[in-house]
Amino acid sequence: MSGHVDYYFTPISPFVYLGHARFVAIARRHGATIAVKPINLGQVFPVSGGLPLSKRAPQRQAYRLVELKRWSHHLGVPLNAQPAHFPISADLASRWVLAALEQSVDVALDLALAQGRAVWAEDRNIADAATLAAIATAQGLDAAALAERANAADIAMRYAVLTQEAIDRGVFGAPTYVCGGELFWGQDRLDFLDRALAK
Repeated sequence: MSGHVDYYFTPISPFVYLGHARFVAIARRHGATIAVKPINLGQVFPVSGGLPLSKRAPQRQAYRLVELKRWSHHLGVPLNAQPAHFPISADLASRWVLAALEQSVDVALDLALAQGRAVWAEDRNIADAATLAAIATAQGLDAAALAERANAADIAMRYAVLTQEAIDRGVFGAPTYVCGGELFWGQDRLDFLDRALAK
């Protein structure tokens, strides 16, 4: 089988991190192509009814921590539900992913996973340029070249365009996988995406 998935995400999301490897594995198993589309959730939330974590009701914040620990244990994916560097801006990290995408989809996907792991398993700050450079170097990438591209105007424009595209398509959270015009929101919907790709 084959197909295509538009992958809207932010590297700062714990649910993106929890689902990333499984999503990539599912897509590869079906021979599906992936369009890597990091977006700015801070711009998506105001137009879609979402709230940043700090503004959510205490009950929702508490249950989010339960779910993170539950999924971490279920998947065997190491995760600190209250990391040292969260919430922080994911804009620079996202632009690094877009810069990596110019090399290949796989390079971009691997870098995004490494960034998520840095936040949620390693207590590192992916809003910091030096940290992003270290993560890229550990992935075998040319950090200086990526840093230059990540700060280029056309990459910033691409990030803005993808964010607006997500809003226009009805995306309201991350991760969101779009397949055949159908939205699948959340890593807990990957079983449904798997079945959609199998059709």
